[in-house]
Amino acid sequence: MRIHFTGIAGAGMAAAALMMREAGHAVSGSDEDAFPPMSTYVEGLGFPVRWRFDPANLPQDLDLLVLGASAKLGGEGNVEVRAARARGVRVTTFPELVGEATATRRNTVVAGSFGKSTCAALTAHVLRESERDAGWMIGAISPSLPDTGHWGSAPEVILEGDEYIVGPDDRRSKFVLYHPRDVLLTSLVHDHVNVFPTFEDYVRPFGELLRLLPAEGLLVAREHPAIRAIAPRAVSRVVWYDTRPCDGWYSEDVVFGDVTRFTLVGPGGRRIPLATTLLGAHNVENIVGVAAYLLERGLVDETALARAVLSFAGIRRRLDRLASRSRMPLVEGFGSSYEKAHSAIAAMRLHYPERRLVVVFEPHTFSWRNREALAWYDTVFEGAARVLLVPPPTHGAGSHQQSSFEEILARIAATGVPVQGVETAEAAIAELSGLSGDEAVLLLSSGPLLGLPHKLPPIFDRLYGAPEEAAA
Repeated sequence: MRIHFTGIAGAGMAAAALMMREAGHAVSGSDEDAFPPMSTYVEGLGFPVRWRFDPANLPQDLDLLVLGASAKLGGEGNVEVRAARARGVRVTTFPELVGEATATRRNTVVAGSFGKSTCAALTAHVLRESERDAGWMIGAISPSLPDTGHWGSAPEVILEGDEYIVGPDDRRSKFVLYHPRDVLLTSLVHDHVNVFPTFEDYVRPFGELLRLLPAEGLLVAREHPAIRAIAPRAVSRVVWYDTRPCDGWYSEDVVFGDVTRFTLVGPGGRRIPLATTLLGAHNVENIVGVAAYLLERGLVDETALARAVLSFAGIRRRLDRLASRSRMPLVEGFGSSYEKAHSAIAAMRLHYPERRLVVVFEPHTFSWRNREALAWYDTVFEGAARVLLVPPPTHGAGSHQQSSFEEILARIAATGVPVQGVETAEAAIAELSGLSGDEAVLLLSSGPLLGLPHKLPPIFDRLYGAPEEAAA
């Protein structure tokens, strides 16, 4: 088939396009208002990409158009969608396409409110390092994988399972379309309040996902009351994991550092020493979950597991160290939800306890911009010495109760954490250029953040490098 992806710079869209190309299909794509790292990543994938929506982008022999779910794409009103429908071309979504294409494979869906990108990428990396050619679809870029999507020749496929809805006209969660044989469930806390107003609304699709597991399936789940409440509905075997002793797999004797070391403890007293360069206690938790799944399924041995865990370089934007010479840490985190932002801040406090933490935050997702979630700001910046706040974007603002920039600033200020609004990259750079050098800076967003992740590293290397480097 010849397939065109409208909204190709979406993480899931790009991964699905790569899978389809490797499966033998001809692929092209288009998008607008994309930003790094996805825009630069897509440009290097080697298939035709156009950076504006135009009916002329559609190949004459087009068989299928895949439409992304981002509000900025315009849905059925997109000019490419209208042109495709006028020509009688089928229009679908990437989760529908991936579900159809992998229906006969051994699909492992990695789901949860947070941790799913890291866990899915780590699972794929361990299998790849063990020379098992599994397929995968990851909604983020990992330096440890050649691409975000891979078809693979082995029966197994690792799919990052997003609970967000397929689209405005299809309220199903994406992951229920993926025909799971196994599920790795990392977490369950309220998120996406714009489409799941209550926690009960949010939990419901996770229960649907677990009910899809076959009798021979496996659920590996983090020990948590909310997950316990829905796990009995699964008809398959359940294995638990945690960072504390539990009835399953857990971590012990954790020593945090540039290389964090711990012991993985399994059923029957099984003990495996592991080490990782990833930051934060949440990444120890992620490793325990992935290890539990792979070892329970017998997909890897202990030696290969330990080697691959140590070599795993994580996920782009998930606590990446950006500056190479600066003595002051400059780290980029992914702040799409409260839990992700909170975990990133906790990791910075854990690894840099002696430094004052400066957080540059952009409330990019609908959840952060929704007035119903204003209470998130009451505690999320605990431990930070200062916050620089970038204005929320305006796309899709009319589809929910959007908080204003001023409301968010006032809510943070009320907590006692010093906060300042910065509306341009120049304003943010000016503030960050006047630091003492004893701080640690965390860039936190799921959006472009004024381009600061790309503009700041050379500035920090120049201003806060070793004296001899700065003089040079």
